[in-house]
Amino acid sequence: MIWYEYYKPGTISEALALTSRFRGEAMYIAGGTDVMVLLKQKKIVPRQLISLRNIKELSLMDRLTIGACVTHRELQKDEYVKERFSALHDAVCNLGSTQIRNVATIGGNICNAAPSADTACPLLVLGAEAVMVGSDGERRVAIDDFFTGPGKTVLRKGEILKSLLLPEFGEMTGSAYIKHTRRNAMDLPIIGVAVRITINVGKNGGELQCKDFLNTVESGREILQRFTEEEVRCEDIRIALGVVSPRPMRAKKAEAALKGKVISEKIFREIGEIAASEAAPRDSIRGQAWYRSEMIKVLIARAILKSIDRIIRSGGTVYPERLW
Repeated sequence: MIWYEYYKPGTISEALALTSRFRGEAMYIAGGTDVMVLLKQKKIVPRQLISLRNIKELSLMDRLTIGACVTHRELQKDEYVKERFSALHDAVCNLGSTQIRNVATIGGNICNAAPSADTACPLLVLGAEAVMVGSDGERRVAIDDFFTGPGKTVLRKGEILKSLLLPEFGEMTGSAYIKHTRRNAMDLPIIGVAVRITINVGKNGGELQCKDFLNTVESGREILQRFTEEEVRCEDIRIALGVVSPRPMRAKKAEAALKGKVISEKIFREIGEIAASEAAPRDSIRGQAWYRSEMIKVLIARAILKSIDRIIRSGGTVYPERLW
């Protein structure tokens, strides 16, 4: 029988006082979708569990701040997240079942620090900051620096992830996350790819003539050719990869290769090869390393096109809905 004491503080200070009382040996729990599994498997044996669900400050959300205890379902239903942080919306729509999303929190997904964490790659490309609070006060860390290895983060003993801060983006910026799995329902990713791109259009005085041909059934190759003709240029780019290294990672060399370039089929092939060379995938039960490397090349191109599509055809229902 698994035995532990269970505490439900109402404020952050109460939670910190409890972990100090137990000399940092207690474990925090929010939605519990990861912690309870580990408990049942006896991979963790805490004497005390400190629930964070009654702390209202951790469940607050506004346009640019997401509390650590905000659930994936709340993020999924938020229209501002869907419109302005599309990559994050993509991730929470494909994370577990509706029942899981109703209780699982974004903070828990990040603090678990699994290489397959769905929200990690979107937060990397969106340039999020993690706000943490402990006995020494509050501090901030760029999400780039938050993960240190499988199941490891920069959180100090007793610290609480308080919130995630997101920057504001302009109308010419779009993002997307693609979760590649064996099946569409409740599966961990074989590979996850997130992109955030800012573009400008060189011809026609910057007007987006591209929208017309996105509303056709032309192939992806033909659309890339149109982008080249219209001089659709990448002003800024972030690419993040999951399940291809010990921690969620940025493909920074691939980003540098695309930044400032006109979108073309040739440059897509180049950045795909560069990103694949930056990753260090391994064989697992879900997919072999060679397959993950090949899919990096495919999915980066699709995620970029999906992000650009969202910039050009933003808002409302668009036809045809491209799979990219």
